[in-house]
Amino acid sequence: MSGEIVNKVATSGLVTLDLEELKPQWEVVSFDIAPWLWQGLALKEKDFRTSASEFDWSQFEGKSVAVQCSADAIIPLWAWMLISSKLEPHAAHVMVGSEAELSTMLWRAFIQTLQPEDYRDKRVILKGCSKESISESIYAELTFRLQPVVKTLMFGEPCSTVPVFKRR
Repeated sequence: MSGEIVNKVATSGLVTLDLEELKPQWEVVSFDIAPWLWQGLALKEKDFRTSASEFDWSQFEGKSVAVQCSADAIIPLWAWMLISSKLEPHAAHVMVGSEAELSTMLWRAFIQTLQPEDYRDKRVILKGCSKESISESIYAELTFRLQPVVKTLMFGEPCSTVPVFKRR
């Protein structure tokens, strides 16, 4: 025995995809229009437009904004459009919905930029343990995109994987 320590994972030919490391830097924040409603119940056009005009939208510079209404109110479509038009010069992305929905949308767009051919005939591990919560649908979509080209697809860590797909 030579006493040399060999990293078997590094020499195994496994490719680990760590979504947390690959993720572009985006900051997802929410904007709630509920405070702009009349008595917290209804939208008055003139008041709503005044609030939108006087608001400092620059605080959303470069951020991905999930626009929502926490009050149980009927919001006309044009109101969402107005908010989007105010955010357009500042925000990186805008979506009506929750922060989680916006994050999933951003992940989907990112996955579309990955080149599956880069993983052709490789043994790929989708790293599972991350600090950030990543939607199950993202892992499912990535599996769908990679499966036609990879030799093997696994989930987890190189020291402890769960087999997902193996080409025969």
